[in-house]
Amino acid sequence: MYAFVYRESDLTKLAEEVLKTYSGYKVFTFEGDLGAGKTSFIKVLCKQLNIQDDVSSPTFSLVNEYERQNGDAIFHMDLYRLEEEHELLNVGFEDYLYSGSYCFIEWPAIASSYYEDHVHVKIEIIANEGRFLTFEAKKYGSS
Repeated sequence: MYAFVYRESDLTKLAEEVLKTYSGYKVFTFEGDLGAGKTSFIKVLCKQLNIQDDVSSPTFSLVNEYERQNGDAIFHMDLYRLEEEHELLNVGFEDYLYSGSYCFIEWPAIASSYYEDHVHVKIEIIANEGRFLTFEAKKYGSS
């Protein structure tokens, strides 16, 4: 699946479609340059999932936890500052990842050996005209 987004307001419909299309997935990884819109799209996804909390980038805390209206948790991670894979253990990464809750992970490359079934989202800036988003569902054990 792919989409071209011209305005931030276009993200609401896209988020609804993504959550419907990939309803069997709880882990979403986000790749894109600084300022590409990873956190902006995660904010909209969280709103679609009935998060009332203020959604912000967890760059310094590494993990933000949000609570859905039904009491379920959503974890928003930013792994940008991590330099080595073993640092993931210090933040309890596996506990979050395998919790069964939604996990939205920015800068996911350092943890690539941990991902099983997930949706990889790539966001590209297109000449300051908009963003091109590609979505790829990845299943554990398949290429």
